[in-house]
Amino acid sequence: MSERLVGIVTASDDFGVSRWQAVTGDGSAAGVAGLRPGIPFRPSLVMPPFREPPSSREAPSEVSLHVAAEWRNRGIGSRLLAAVREQAAGRLLAADVTEGTPEEALYRRHGFQPAGLRRHDLLTYCDVHQAWVSELVDDEHPGYRLADWSGAILDAPAIADVLDDPNRLGHAVQVAADADGDLAAYATVVVGPPWQRRALQYGPAVLAAHRGHGLGRWVSAALIQRLREIHPHVDEIQTATADDDLGLIALRGQLGFRFLRRTRRYAAPGALTGTGAAGSVTRVGHASRFGPDP
Repeated sequence: MSERLVGIVTASDDFGVSRWQAVTGDGSAAGVAGLRPGIPFRPSLVMPPFREPPSSREAPSEVSLHVAAEWRNRGIGSRLLAAVREQAAGRLLAADVTEGTPEEALYRRHGFQPAGLRRHDLLTYCDVHQAWVSELVDDEHPGYRLADWSGAILDAPAIADVLDDPNRLGHAVQVAADADGDLAAYATVVVGPPWQRRALQYGPAVLAAHRGHGLGRWVSAALIQRLREIHPHVDEIQTATADDDLGLIALRGQLGFRFLRRTRRYAAPGALTGTGAAGSVTRVGHASRFGPDP
């Protein structure tokens, strides 16, 4: 079958994640791509009433892409990526790719540049010592207090923009430590649809003036505990860490995270670069689960 007989269809968003499928004439999936709004990990992404430091930077949107082995080298990956970049509209894009795979060659061919190695770790709740986590959360940190928020973080420039309403059930949970109203540390976790039992954690991040007080472990332990209370269907938490960030890797190990895999980070502007348009795109229902989950 010619690759031009494979249609690129846009599926309904799931929890802010845009998805595309390359669908063959018989309705099977030849490939899938996803675009997840980036979580800009900066102090401006915290719940009010914290006073926000002035620094900020754009977070790249996360791209995932997979083409079935029997459909590779037919331009399908390029068409999926073109659809992603068209919607990204100039935003920064990033992808975690296993070295030596066809996906890595595809990203390189389309202008993505290496941006370092990342280590992925996984925490399974059945391995969590709940009493110990509770002790970590209850441990006093003089001058600091914990606060948490849950809700829906979509592709907004700052979490503060979507926090006008009270806490509610949503696909994000955030825990922060503050000192007299000033943000000191925070961590965020994003969950998927109810059938997806693995959540993605961002952070912790500790502001320079507040380091050395164990705040990173404190907010991380509180996040593990709070996530389980709000989203009991979640069984696992996955994290990604720069491969040379030994301090954060050690902290994750203390909390029970275990090594999962290592990937190379690739990054590129989101604007189209003359690599070909996606062709006609049709909106359909929810994408089926195919290949690596975006």
